[in-house]
Amino acid sequence: MLVMLKRSVILLVCAMLLSACVTVEPEPPVIINGAVGYLEKINLPQGSKITIAIIDLDTPGVIIAQKHFDIARAPVPFKFILPPESVEDDVNYGVVAMIVYQGKVIFQTYDRFQIINNGKYIAEVLMKAVRQ
Repeated sequence: MLVMLKRSVILLVCAMLLSACVTVEPEPPVIINGAVGYLEKINLPQGSKITIAIIDLDTPGVIIAQKHFDIARAPVPFKFILPPESVEDDVNYGVVAMIVYQGKVIFQTYDRFQIINNGKYIAEVLMKAVRQ
């Protein structure tokens, strides 16, 4: 009888401990989707490269995330998955892009394409031809 009582007490304590466990969900990543393009009706020269970046719009030179790859045509879709701890509430984030051919920038963004802290997680980014 004493053995059964001890087992019952142990089971009761285990049940109470398990019911007190709290499941903590990790904070989801910040996902930015979009496309980068231009309005001019021209084909890109073979060997063109694009750089798309998420930057701090208020602090020159601060790049949060960046992608760089060869392209043949625009628009170019993009997706960034940022760790939640890399995003701050008081930073103005934006997307910038440029297309380079033979070491020269031929298209780039001139306008501010704000994201994240303004509630936008999808960006349609428009580049303009660089004035030579």
